[in-house]
Amino acid sequence: MNDLNLMNVGPRWYVAHTYSGYENKVKENLEKIVENRALGHLIFDIRIPVEKVIEKNGDVEKEVEYKIFPSYVYVKMCMTDESWHAVRNITGVTGFVGPGSRPTPLTEEEVLALNFEEEVRVTLSFKEGDAVEVVDGLFEGHSGVVQSISEDMKTVIVLVKRGRRDMPVEMDASALRLAK
Repeated sequence: MNDLNLMNVGPRWYVAHTYSGYENKVKENLEKIVENRALGHLIFDIRIPVEKVIEKNGDVEKEVEYKIFPSYVYVKMCMTDESWHAVRNITGVTGFVGPGSRPTPLTEEEVLALNFEEEVRVTLSFKEGDAVEVVDGLFEGHSGVVQSISEDMKTVIVLVKRGRRDMPVEMDASALRLAK
């Protein structure tokens, strides 16, 4: 791999392919290797793009993390024989993305499109048309059908059964849970 030293054009983002479920372990091991072997001048950053999702069901909120690109770890590094071997020889790494054994760096456009900043998204346990129970507020104990959900997933319009007619009521999404 002596031609890797010739390929070195400064720090660039490369993609390492891993076994499924090994992404965090590979990141931890690579961070330890960088620290132990003093490779901070060659390997600068290690990322696993994730999306955080807040799943709501009534007053219960659960934050779940999903990997955007499972089985891939992004490494900002100067490509040299030493840095290539450090990444390639970690348990769980199957190789770099690129033709044959030649790692291909990401373009600036690809790096910008990745948007490494963590984004939080909210999901609800119910959708439009689902039967729900009101667990908080003025209509607690009543049931209804979801008519619409706001874009920010915070408010919901529910057709609440009152006597012989359905009444549309706007309420906080946390006051609802999927009917059993």
